[in-house]
Amino acid sequence: MTGKKVAIIGAGAVGAAAAYSLAFTGTCHRILLYDIFPEVAIGKAIDIAQSTNYSPRGTVVEAAVKPEDIKDCDVVVITAGVPRKKDMTRADLLNINAGIVKEVTGHIKKYSPNAIILCVSNPLDVMTYVVHKVTGWDKNRIIGMGGALDASRMAYQIRRKTGFGAAQIKPMVLGDHGENMIPYPDITNVGGVPLDQIVSKEDMQDIIAKTKDGGAEIVKYLKTSAFFAPGRAISIMVEAILSDEEKVIPSCAMLDGEYGHSDVTVGVPCVIGANGIEKVIELDLDDETKAKFAKSVESIKENIAILTDSGFFDS
Repeated sequence: MTGKKVAIIGAGAVGAAAAYSLAFTGTCHRILLYDIFPEVAIGKAIDIAQSTNYSPRGTVVEAAVKPEDIKDCDVVVITAGVPRKKDMTRADLLNINAGIVKEVTGHIKKYSPNAIILCVSNPLDVMTYVVHKVTGWDKNRIIGMGGALDASRMAYQIRRKTGFGAAQIKPMVLGDHGENMIPYPDITNVGGVPLDQIVSKEDMQDIIAKTKDGGAEIVKYLKTSAFFAPGRAISIMVEAILSDEEKVIPSCAMLDGEYGHSDVTVGVPCVIGANGIEKVIELDLDDETKAKFAKSVESIKENIAILTDSGFFDS
């Protein structure tokens, strides 16, 4: 892992939490924070850098002030974007964030042409699709982060129900990172024991509902979205890439016939390693789950169509 360099585009709460988690674990040699407001990136980079004296390795944390400062990175994480405001339509938010992601992806393509890109910007599945189309790179090199976060939220709900197994819970979540996500208890286990042999059907449904509501619950209390759990989910994925762990993580991937769908980016179990997405694992889904997955895919395609119809992909 010596010499590995990671850039994080967007030094907001999520980007900073990801940088801190990476610095704290000593995953990479160098972390660059880039933001449209350079002072924010500089200030947070200094703060995180001053914490590294107590980290296992001497991670270098710096601000990238200009786009060219992110050159020759091994992994680039995109968290840039704006939250939806009251007067915004879905199309407004899509077009604004797609424009931001398109611009920063252009910088990555120019200055870090060999990088693996991890997209975190929302709406996540559509923004991951944008990165694919802007780069034109091999599909394994573009990954969306959603499932790693949603799975950790599912694990939290399972822990609350069972009262045990915290680090042994292996959850699975499919579909989009949004209202059509599919927490998938059928193959979820605690220490190898199937979940349905530990919790009741009623508790299972409660776990599913609360997992889907995981982000909104935090907003209700904080009046802003989560950042610690997303930051850690990002760092887990970056670690899997830089350490070539070949770790199974639910991730947003471009499908090319898998699960019967193509030209769409959606959450599925993936093997994450040095080349990014090493493999998409195709699960044998029952008819009910297939229908839910198809609905999730359709919701993503509807959002992609909004961008397509606006001429976004023409230029």
